[in-house]
Amino acid sequence: MLEQQIPERPRRLSATPTPRPNSLWHWRRAVPFWRVARNFLIIYLARLVPWLGLKNALYRWAGMRVGRGVAVGLMAMFDVFFPELIEIGENSIVGYGATILAHEFLIDEYRTGRVIVGREVVIGANTTVLPGVTVGDRTVVSAGSLVNRDLPEGVLAGGVPARVIRAEPRSG
Repeated sequence: MLEQQIPERPRRLSATPTPRPNSLWHWRRAVPFWRVARNFLIIYLARLVPWLGLKNALYRWAGMRVGRGVAVGLMAMFDVFFPELIEIGENSIVGYGATILAHEFLIDEYRTGRVIVGREVVIGANTTVLPGVTVGDRTVVSAGSLVNRDLPEGVLAGGVPARVIRAEPRSG
């Protein structure tokens, strides 16, 4: 019988215990209903807006920190419960249909964690970034990846889960 090794959790998360049946049933204890409804409307509208300046203004209104020159593709989805925990650095691109979460609901608890996307980062289409993760400056994450741990700066990363594929030297 092979012994399973459980890797150390690289993400920085805060855990909050919840009673049964599971933590999603208790989301209103975590965030007020009206704040979630407001964030949902703002973020959903931003998903559909083709004008980047307006998109960024909407994301900032929801509480995200969005740097100058950020470009977010259509249908990208950001956390509606905790958008204030998401930061995207200057001149970064978030691809079509990407998802960036700052929370995760589990059976006995929910977890939150700050997500920091560095400067001049490319997050490929349909990539998911989980809470508590930092993506280093000038990193490229290939389409369809799952970012569940920190990625260093200046690399090409991809896969499920995302791994460094190679150093990606780029002039800044």
